[in-house]
Amino acid sequence: MKIVINTCFGGFDLSDEAIQLYAKLAGINLVEGPKQYGITHFYVDSVSEENYFSYYKIARDDGFLIETVETLGEAANGDCAALKVVEIPDDVDWEIDEYDGNEHVAEKHRTWG
Repeated sequence: MKIVINTCFGGFDLSDEAIQLYAKLAGINLVEGPKQYGITHFYVDSVSEENYFSYYKIARDDGFLIETVETLGEAANGDCAALKVVEIPDDVDWEIDEYDGNEHVAEKHRTWG
C-alpha cells in the first residue's frame, strides 16, 4: 500500500500544479478562483463557497494523489512541504502521526517514513 506524507516541518501542502493534475486524473472540473495573499483558490465547477476544493480532504492513500506525487516529484510540493510516497504492507492498520507538520505513517508497534 502506498501513502503520501509530508517529510519536513511545515505541513502537507500541494502546489497549484499538483492540484490541477490531481483534478485532471480524478475527473474533477476545477475552476480557478481569485488569489488571496498569493494563494490560488480552486472550486469544483463554479466559484462559490459550497464548491470550494480542499485537497486536505483527499485520502492520503488515494491512487490519484499518489500518481500526482510520483509524476511531479518535487514540483508537487506546496509551500513548506516535502511530499513523499511511503510504501507499507497492505495488511497494516495505519494512521499518520505528525509533529509540527513533519509526518510519518504509524501502526501500534511499527513506523515508516
